[in-house]
Formats: sequence, C-alpha cells, structure tokens
Amino acid sequence: MPLSEQEQRLLDEMERHLMQNDADVVSASNAGRALSYRNLVIGAIIALAGLGGVIAGVALWQSNTVWGVILGVVGFVAMLVGVVLAISPSGAPSVAAPGSARRRPSNGGGGSFMDRLNERWDRRQQGG
Repeated sequence: MPLSEQEQRLLDEMERHLMQNDADVVSASNAGRALSYRNLVIGAIIALAGLGGVIAGVALWQSNTVWGVILGVVGFVAMLVGVVLAISPSGAPSVAAPGSARRRPSNGGGGSFMDRLNERWDRRQQGG
C-alpha cells in the first residue's frame, strides 16, 4: 500500500532528522579520542610488568601457593590497568551529557522532534 503525501513528508523529515542526529553522535563520540603517546608507552610498560608478575606468580606458586596466587592476581590487575591506560584518550574525556548534543528545532515548535511526533501519535490513537 503506498504512503499518503503527509506520511511520505513525515517519513522524509524523520530520515533527515535521523541523518542529522547520527552525524552529531558520530562527531561527538570522536571528539577528544586521540590516543596519547605518553599513555601508550606508560600503559605498555605497566602491562609488561604485570605480565612479568603473572609469570613470577606462576613460578612462585609451585613452592609457595599463597604468595604465588597473590603475585599472580596483582600482576593481572597491573596488566589490566596498563591496557586501560594505553587505550585511554589523552586529557580528560570530553563526553557530553546524554541529550545535550540535541538541537532544538528552529521552526518555533515546542519540544524536540520526537516529542512532537509522540504527541501527534497519541492524538491519533485517542481519535482527536
């Protein structure tokens, strides 16, 4: 069944709005995501030290179980911290609060596009 003209316009408007929001989300998620060379080097060193701790813990585990397990767990945690540090972006994260990247429509309508669409849907369902 073909769409009416009004439904086609509404679908086109939704597609434009979705493309605009997707571009906003992509640009907001890429902002401030440059890897830091310093973090990468320090993280790799910490991860390698943690790997050494795990290997030493396995070797020590044969003679002293408690210290071997403790050293292995500490080494694993150090590896995890090193990897997280290595892949973390430089500087403070610049993640915006949810919904703050949304733009208000310039046509003077109250609320966001989706709010108006939901209100219109509710009016149709109520028969008004």
